[in-house]
Amino acid sequence: MKHKISPLFRSIFSFALLFFYTSLVLAQVPQVPSQLRFADLTIKINEQARREIQSDVDALYRNPTYFKVKAERVNLYLPIVERELINAGVPADFKYLVIQESSLIADAVSTSNAVGFWQFKQGTAEEVSLRVDGQIDERKNIVASSQGAARYLKKNNASFDNWMCALVAYQMGLGGARSYFGTTYNGKKTVEVDRNFHWYFKKFLAHKIAFEAPTVMLASNTGILEEVQVQGPTSLKELAPRIGVTEAHLKEYNKWTAKGNIPDDRPYSVLYLREDTGRPRQTVAQNQAIDYPSSPITTAQAKKNDYPKITGNTGQATQPNQIKVNNIEGVKAASTTTLDNFSEKVGIKEAKFRRINDLGKTDKIEEGQYYYTKAKKTKADAETHIVLPGETLWSISQMYGIKLSALKSKNRINDERELKAGMILNLRDFLPRGEAIPVVPATEYRKILANEGIYNNPSNSNNITPTKSENNTSVSPPNTKSPNRILHTVEAGENLFRIGQKYGVSVDEIKKWNNLPDNNIKVGQKLIINKP
Repeated sequence: MKHKISPLFRSIFSFALLFFYTSLVLAQVPQVPSQLRFADLTIKINEQARREIQSDVDALYRNPTYFKVKAERVNLYLPIVERELINAGVPADFKYLVIQESSLIADAVSTSNAVGFWQFKQGTAEEVSLRVDGQIDERKNIVASSQGAARYLKKNNASFDNWMCALVAYQMGLGGARSYFGTTYNGKKTVEVDRNFHWYFKKFLAHKIAFEAPTVMLASNTGILEEVQVQGPTSLKELAPRIGVTEAHLKEYNKWTAKGNIPDDRPYSVLYLREDTGRPRQTVAQNQAIDYPSSPITTAQAKKNDYPKITGNTGQATQPNQIKVNNIEGVKAASTTTLDNFSEKVGIKEAKFRRINDLGKTDKIEEGQYYYTKAKKTKADAETHIVLPGETLWSISQMYGIKLSALKSKNRINDERELKAGMILNLRDFLPRGEAIPVVPATEYRKILANEGIYNNPSNSNNITPTKSENNTSVSPPNTKSPNRILHTVEAGENLFRIGQKYGVSVDEIKKWNNLPDNNIKVGQKLIINKP
């Protein structure tokens, strides 16, 4: 027997839920810190500017009902925005800019006649390859307009090498920003914000602080925004029954097509709301759920010593234009040297080489390490990576040929200190908003270490003996003459530098212990490693 819920009960329940959310929002207004990270910059905020930005954050939270409505749009649209920014090589932090510009209202129009999610005027929209005419207005399409915004921001950043200046140029125009900033911030990685700093950037910081807060995740969505690529000619009316929604539903989420018609000049992104089945949320427009492991990961599943994948003329790997690393043009360092010497040798400007490889100005080129001479990708071939002791975000990004910014964004990691052994990092998809990074227990990632030669795996696979115990006391592995000696078998994709990183020794030491005339090694070769 079904029980009917009375309208009065529904009203009381809805009011109670709204009251609870309102109380929670008011109690959890985020506070502006004196320092934060934006893109690849450290932003330092003095007390006067902090109070000014805090006032803007408070204003965004002042009306809980309006905040909840906006937060629901944020949860609905921002995964798409984030995806398009990262795919274009723009820091994911810029996703908060679209909230500032339009509150994520598709057909928003400003007093200066800027239109859509990212508030483009017609001339600028056409400049970034958006179609705007009587049939189609891609400024109202969240996918296309986010791609256009990314192109515009990248163009701005090319002039400054500073994402803060690129953001302000979004409002002022490139010429206006050049006049305003000059070259003061070109290439700088620290920005100090005071009361006289540009208002647009301070307003952006308020939106970033307000909408990256955990409170935003409490907004309840009735569904998940899905994307399908459609090649016309067709119409929303014809498409609706195939998707399983009404024509009115498609018109609500696709205001970019004025009359509901989809032309045949190229594929267009059509959006619709799919009922939330409770499965983990993922990057929008990917149709399979993200399946995080519910049971321990086996060594075979987690094996990653096939990376980096080296192809081409490997005998001449230290010469430019001879090899590819993960299918990207690269080169192997023959010796430890400076950035300027190495970049000159491979025929690339130092600044460009640093950007391609996510290196700092003071970083050195390490002997035996592979470097890229063309831009890394926003996705790796592998799906995931289990973090092993001693690995860094940079070393993982180099291992798979994925941009460091993309790796951080996909896993919502901003600081190296957040990285922990056992974490399962995403290399292709974004970690769903509000979810923690999965972690495998130490017993499992030790199996991977054993498989790669760092831990020795005796015949009893359940009895894994580390070469170092948890308190760093050396333990004698089998088949070695010294408690501190390890016999390492070279596997595919390894080089002396990577092996040295595993054991905390230098390339020169490995060469000395094994009487190696150069850095060339081959798969299956046995190397003696004396642990420090």
